[in-house]
Amino acid sequence: MKISIVGTGYVGLVTGTCFADTGVNVTCVDIDEKKISNLKKGIVPIYEPGLETMIKNNVEKGRLHFTTSLKESLDQAEVIFIAVGTPPGEDGSADLSHVLTVAKEIGKHIDHSIVVVTKSTVPIGTAEKVRAAVKSEIEARGINVPFNVASNPEFLKEGNAIDDFLKPDRIVVGTDSEDAEKVIRRLYKPFLLNNHPILFMDIPSAELTKYAANSMLATKISFMNDIANLCELVGADVNMVRKGIGSDSRIGNKFIYPGIGYGGSCFPKDVKAIIRTANSYNYPLRLLQAVEHINEDQKRIIAAKVKNYFGNDVKGKTFSVWGLSFKPHTDDMREAPAKVIIRELLEAGAKIKAYDPVAMDEAKKVFNNDIEYGQDPYDVLIDSDGLLLLTEWPEFRIPNYNVMKKLMTTKVVFDGRNIYEMKEMNENGFDYLGIGRAAKDQKV
Repeated sequence: MKISIVGTGYVGLVTGTCFADTGVNVTCVDIDEKKISNLKKGIVPIYEPGLETMIKNNVEKGRLHFTTSLKESLDQAEVIFIAVGTPPGEDGSADLSHVLTVAKEIGKHIDHSIVVVTKSTVPIGTAEKVRAAVKSEIEARGINVPFNVASNPEFLKEGNAIDDFLKPDRIVVGTDSEDAEKVIRRLYKPFLLNNHPILFMDIPSAELTKYAANSMLATKISFMNDIANLCELVGADVNMVRKGIGSDSRIGNKFIYPGIGYGGSCFPKDVKAIIRTANSYNYPLRLLQAVEHINEDQKRIIAAKVKNYFGNDVKGKTFSVWGLSFKPHTDDMREAPAKVIIRELLEAGAKIKAYDPVAMDEAKKVFNNDIEYGQDPYDVLIDSDGLLLLTEWPEFRIPNYNVMKKLMTTKVVFDGRNIYEMKEMNENGFDYLGIGRAAKDQKV
């Protein structure tokens, strides 16, 4: 079976590589000549554990190809996935210009029956716009080429994307064509052998499912952060509360860890997009509006704790930051809480020295030379007035307290992810401020 994937970003590369790993002949397309040239050399533009090795293996076995020619990729392809970016506009709407440009290109070049699948996260109604764009270009050529459209949203977690794709909780497909359903079912057959469910539904339902899923997860995060802030005021410990509610099977223990807010390329964009979609139907999603507001406020919690600890005067102070990416195992800094926190402290006159295992290059694009970058976690602690833990990378979980005390000027840790124990920190000579721990128990 031969397929084409248009877009070699996060979704496109993972999708194409994983399909190739099942024996499918995959051609990935991108208009960025440098990116395609690098991919042919084995240089991967994103950080995702295991992806580089998998790409190399499938290229060597002749199942994975890269090109800048969409027309070339269509040769004998049964399915073409549109996996280009849909960045949010200022009003929160998804920019569909790249998606529709690809749809038009497909219409200009297809010469055989094919299934056109939207893989990008797109608003309700996008598949119909894609259908219209493809059809318009075919008609302009004065020919009749049959094609079908489908929606196949992705549910990949950055840092665990390959496992998510190969072992999905579910595969969601929206289509109005039995022929398209047969083709897609055959494409996904290797995954169905392990009893992973494939759910076929109408196209609008599939498009909405993606937004609804991410919005639900974002809601759990904001809910827990709101409770964490209440815990500090009433003298409770959010870790105890989390365990108490997480043991309820109706609630579960996933996505109820308090912290400094969600970020990345999905949750912020998708919450904004579904809110805007609802507004276009004159139906305000009040719960999700609150989720978004809570999340933006939560990103400022740590900066507020730092300022409060130093009597609202951090001018001239130097702070160390461990972790810059929005979550571990990725270099993605889109909507990362670290960006908000660092900027607030810089604006208050503080100096920042930061370290992240993989996101340093991305950070330099964001901050340029406004902050210093360390070679390792302890390098940035030299003469530090406080440590801010902003991303829970595994290598930060068991620090060397003796080394930390020798290097730091002020022994205080601001834990934005609650990965440390307050008692242990205090016993080792550190003041400790986490998220949702009773204010009376924190040294301030």
